[in-house]
Amino acid sequence: MDVREFDRFADEYAEMHARNIRVSGEDPAFFAEYKVKDMAAALTGRHFPSRVLDFGGGIGASVPYLREHFPNVEITCLDVSRRSLAIAAERYPGQAKFELFDGSHIPFEDGHFDASIAACVFHHIDHVEHIGLLAELRRVLGAGGSMFVFEHNPMNPLTVRAVSTCEFDQNAHLIRAGEMVERLRSAGFADVGVCYRVFFPRFLSAFRPLERWLARLPLGAQYYVHGRASE
Repeated sequence: MDVREFDRFADEYAEMHARNIRVSGEDPAFFAEYKVKDMAAALTGRHFPSRVLDFGGGIGASVPYLREHFPNVEITCLDVSRRSLAIAAERYPGQAKFELFDGSHIPFEDGHFDASIAACVFHHIDHVEHIGLLAELRRVLGAGGSMFVFEHNPMNPLTVRAVSTCEFDQNAHLIRAGEMVERLRSAGFADVGVCYRVFFPRFLSAFRPLERWLARLPLGAQYYVHGRASE
């Protein structure tokens, strides 16, 4: 998907996303918040970040949860879509910085951020560009900074169906978790690991506490890969 398509879908994105995930019984807020909560939980006991980059932040879905789970943090949303950023700024005025991305160079100095999240962004990007972009993300992370890449799991048939029927994902190419792990390593990240998530729809939500024991089972609807910028 090119920049013009992202701009075209920006005004409809929230409604399209809600319609597409209806089978899960959840709304977009659930998926946005669980990612940030997982990120915060993974960083518990470490140096808590003071600057967080939301890479591909779109219309700002993660902003209120970053603000809630990372109090006093400086949030920067980076996206190639000028229209998406305008919507995000209207939704969450004063809660984050909204910066335009040219698709290759992140407009911040080396080591500027302590942590970064990419929430279901990389399947929209040509796979040959992944390692270069991840290396750029590593550049703007300080020593020991954390990178969290959340993605749809192509091993889950319901996820594949949802993506294949979503107009916004018409040019998406899903990535296996093992491939994303290797791409983070190739980009220079250390201590790279994967965690599978979202095994149970809402009507089975009573079983969600079991997910911590299923994190290595490659059947969750989504997964995240976490890597650390070498010190």
